[in-house]
Amino acid sequence: MTRDGIDAATTTSPSPPRAIAPDLARGLMLLLIALANAPWFLYGAETSMVNAHRTGATGLDAVWQTVAIVAVDGRSYPLFAFLFGYGMWQLYTRQQLTGGDERGARRLLQLRHLWLIVFGAVHAALLWYGDVLGAYGLIGLVVVWLFLRRRDKTLIVWSIVLTALLALMAGFAVIGGIMIPPEYAELTEFPLPQLAGVEPYVASILPRLQFWLPLVLGQGLLGLVVPVAVLLAIVCARRRILESPEQHRRLLTGTAAIGIPVGWIGAIPSVLVQLGVWDVPDWTPTMLHAFTGLFGALGYAAVFALIAERVARAGARGGLTRGLRAVGKRSLSCYLLQSLLFAPVLSAWGFGLGGLLSEWQVALVAVAVWLLSLGFALALERTGRRGPAEWLLRALVYRGRRSSATPVSG
Repeated sequence: MTRDGIDAATTTSPSPPRAIAPDLARGLMLLLIALANAPWFLYGAETSMVNAHRTGATGLDAVWQTVAIVAVDGRSYPLFAFLFGYGMWQLYTRQQLTGGDERGARRLLQLRHLWLIVFGAVHAALLWYGDVLGAYGLIGLVVVWLFLRRRDKTLIVWSIVLTALLALMAGFAVIGGIMIPPEYAELTEFPLPQLAGVEPYVASILPRLQFWLPLVLGQGLLGLVVPVAVLLAIVCARRRILESPEQHRRLLTGTAAIGIPVGWIGAIPSVLVQLGVWDVPDWTPTMLHAFTGLFGALGYAAVFALIAERVARAGARGGLTRGLRAVGKRSLSCYLLQSLLFAPVLSAWGFGLGGLLSEWQVALVAVAVWLLSLGFALALERTGRRGPAEWLLRALVYRGRRSSATPVSG
């Protein structure tokens, strides 16, 4: 395969001002992340073998499960991956715009991704076994090593191939789930561990790490969704699609118009299985859900960019807009803050509310946690401070380096 570096325009142009769309998208994304993660902190009732949703749900729980499976689950973490990949390219080019060489920029990215894996391990051990930082750090290392300097055409071809493979896996899973005899289907089903119910706190650390370690490999590479999202994000970042949504309105509108319906419709089989309407093994629609979730995530990213373009055109500077941008600038800190609030309130080793609340109630807790992170980010924004996690990551990555570049969160 051929390689191409950064073009001359990129290496000689002055550093552009910080765009609205990426930060706005990260701020909205973290609400979806909170809603997706919150059910995993519940315990004490039987759940599906492929998600944290409780079986036999009725009433408001069944309504919320439907909304979550269609619009949130498997749609938020590919969006996170897309924005992570977008930020990766922003940081790579920012380093060169501020005087660094290409080789040094790649080394800095590799170091940053190694530290993200460390952050993920600590996060998992202390609070949240579903951490994604480790997975994104891993795929970041692979992308910097193999893909960062490849041509757009190469990245697009790899994205198509991996997406086609994901589609084949989805088709085989659906066919296998339909055709497998009931007596064998039972052998393939097993409950997910409810690690939020483990106490005391010290006893919960090792189980969280044991769950997280295979998740890093499975979600970061083997699941294919995250690699595709990151590769496509780099292609989009090279064209500055989120920074200049007004120049790409047609592409963004088309992506939203196709991606979101595909994502939502593709989740319907998972809803039918979850609610007991379709009697097949729980895993039957899982790969289909992941495959269509990739489209949904890209659709969400497009919608967020269009919203940002409208906000910028209208000159809106309201509290919500400022809050979303403040969260987006501190997405790493606000992501970790969610676990810092969820875990002690909901886990059995803390206040234990995860054993008492229903699913729709914990969704309200998730919204409240996100609003608290909004206030936290706004307070830091008013004083001109980075988020504490961004500050620490920067200090670790830039230790011993002299650089005027500012890392891009994501």
